Formats: sequence, structure tokens, C-alpha cells
Amino acid sequence: MGLRSRWARHGPGRSGRKETAMSTNTTGTAPEVLRAQMVERILAGQRLTPAVEAALRQVERHRYVPAAPITDAYNEQAVITHTFPDGAHLSCASGPTIVAGMLDALDVRPGHKIMEIGAGTGYNAALLATLASATGEVTTIDINSDVTAAARRNLDATGYGHVRVITGDGAEGAAEHGPYDRIIVTVGAWDIPHAWWDQLVPGGRLVLPLRWRGTTRAVAFVKRDDHWNSDWVFLCGFVPMLGQPGEQSATIDADRLVTLHYDIDQPIDITALYGVLDRDRLEVWSDASVGGEEPFDRIWLHLSTVHAGTVRIQADQRAVRSGLCTPAIATRSPALVEDGSVAYFTIRRRQESPERWQLGAIGHGPAGEQLAIRVVEQIDAWDRDRAADPHLRAYPTDTPVPSPPAGKLIVKPQIRLYVRYSSAGPALNQGL
Repeated sequence: MGLRSRWARHGPGRSGRKETAMSTNTTGTAPEVLRAQMVERILAGQRLTPAVEAALRQVERHRYVPAAPITDAYNEQAVITHTFPDGAHLSCASGPTIVAGMLDALDVRPGHKIMEIGAGTGYNAALLATLASATGEVTTIDINSDVTAAARRNLDATGYGHVRVITGDGAEGAAEHGPYDRIIVTVGAWDIPHAWWDQLVPGGRLVLPLRWRGTTRAVAFVKRDDHWNSDWVFLCGFVPMLGQPGEQSATIDADRLVTLHYDIDQPIDITALYGVLDRDRLEVWSDASVGGEEPFDRIWLHLSTVHAGTVRIQADQRAVRSGLCTPAIATRSPALVEDGSVAYFTIRRRQESPERWQLGAIGHGPAGEQLAIRVVEQIDAWDRDRAADPHLRAYPTDTPVPSPPAGKLIVKPQIRLYVRYSSAGPALNQGL
């Protein structure tokens, strides 16, 4: 989320069709030059270990997306390789920056045994195999046979025939080839299956795009005695993993133009929210502002650590044009709901400096103003340290929690997730 959103996508599915664009290089630039430019672009924005940098320079990304123009293979974008019949994305090669970041956080060492959930094009598995060296072992799993068949062909054609490719449910893992030193998930996960806990060695690392309260972050977890403990969080967006229906949605206006997306553990009364946008509109503004290229996605994370009613609001452009609902990003912005009221994050140009955008909230309903004030409080908290990320701790549901840690409790079927900022106090220890 931000004035300029960047979302990397990658994931498996059930069925689809392949894109048929012919592979071309309209610039005439050699693939190795494009690959070097890709790596330099990544390094300009983040630090990488020498091993990850070397792997990115070595593995030929364009050979894993042969139907795409070679320049697209090395651009900062996801390359769609499979779609559902309705056109929805089924699988693709993730953008290079998020691929590099997740690999860096995974910390693969030579000799490691690795499980990847989401085979995609096979490119990430090739990078993993390069990092693990000849003494390591990589198993990649995808639920869709078309995806695994394509990954198998690509890996065989590029010298990575030793990578194991399995068609199956990634949520179940592959215990017969474990335990694993590292697990990486390249599809959006709403929950953390028990199988991944069971199949990872103590002290092992799990890196996955984890979704909560309507937003997704790549998170690196370390497996401790009885819980997952995070040490890295990164903005991302991925095609969702099948078989984890953790979210639901409903419209709240007569014309069905505004939709709330919320988690199944949130006891939200949608009936009480119907028509709330027609009630008095109250605006509350922060002194915080951003320029056109400055991200503000972490405000969503701050809200998720303090309010159980944090959701995603989505407004059709007709709702935006009419003024019914004007969130900061129409397709995906954070909102708070409570007692038949809603407040959502919004922006406006600053009159005294039109090149900057002022951040605030708009509330509707009996508690709309108070909810808007709470949104602005978290905007201000973000403004005090814009680079801060939350800490996450997750306990498998069959593991006792010795004493509730600080943070907002989010209950999922297979984990109990605690999310907090370092400044979170005891008052934030309550769940729904």
C-alpha cells in the first residue's frame, strides 16, 4: 500500500492456461547484462549476503519464463505464467526484489535440506539449490500439476534435475523427505499449518508471506521450543494459498460499491454496518504527510496491533467519485469497525504544499469519530518511527502458552498470533 503500490505475486492453484507470448528481446541486450542490471537494482534498495547475490547473478531467470520477453524476466515485476479460466492469477514468477529479500532472510547454508511451498516456475527452487550447494537438498511442492510439470521442465533444462518436484498439498508438507533446516513459502498464507512446525528442525527458519487483518507481510520466523519468533518483516503481496479460507467479505452500502474484508475470527456484525456510510461523516487529520513516492503501508500494521476491529476496506471508483467512500487507496486501505461504526484511513493534498499528502481518517456511525481518532493516533505512532516493523510470536494451537506475551492476540485455526510494537503496553494483551 502507498501512493505507489508494489506487489509481488507468486503461487499455485488448481487449473489454468499458460500465457502464449513469444520470447523476445526487443532491446538486443544480452541476458547476462540484464541479469547484472537486475541485481544492481536490487542492491540499490537492500543489502544481500554475498551468497544470495551470487545466486541471483548465476541463475538465468529468463529461462524459467520462456513465454515472456527477456526484458520482462529481469524487470521488477511479477511474470504471470498460469491463470484461472476467469483470468485470476494462478501462478507467476515473483518480482526479483521480494525473491531476493526472502532468500536473504531464509539464510540457506550449504548442505541444508529445504522445503519450498509453491513451485511456481522453478526459478526460486533453482536459487535455493544453488545456495544449498551439491551437498544440500531441495523439495518444492505445488498443488497444481500444470505448475509442477512446467517447473520440472524448467529445472531439468537448466541443470537442476536434482531438485525434487512434488504435486501435492503444500499445507501437508512432505514429511517423508524431512525434517528440513529451512522452509520457504511462496504463496500467501493466512495460517501456519502444524505440518510445517513438525517438519522443521528446532532452530530452523520459516519464511512466508503471512496475512492478517487484510494485509500481507513476508515474515521470517525462527522455531523456538514452543513458538515461532519473528526477526524480519517485509512488505509483499502474493497469490493466496488454496485451502485456507480465512477471510470473508460483505458490502455495506445499498449499491454494493463498498466492501469490508475481515478475518473469520473477528465477530463483526455486518448487519449493523449496513448503510453506515450514509450517516454523518467526521474527518480527523494528523499533521503527518507524505510525498508521492513515500510509502505509508506500516500504518496498517500499527492498527493491527492495537484494535481488534482492523479490517480492509475496498471502494469502487463510483463510490470514490460520489464521495460516499474515499480511502487512501481505493482497492485496499485499513479501516476500524466497532459497534455499528467505521473509520477508514484517507489522504488529501496539503493546501500549503500540494506536492505532499496529509494523512487522516474519516468516520461514520455513533463511534465514528472515536474510531477516526484512534486511526490518527496510530498514524502519529507510525510517524515517530516510519521504518519500525512489529514483532510477531506464534504458538501452534496444540501448544500451551506459558504466559500471554505482549501484543494483540489474533486467533487462527492452527496458530495463536501475537503482534506488537516494542512500545506496546499491557493494555494491548487482550484478544477478541
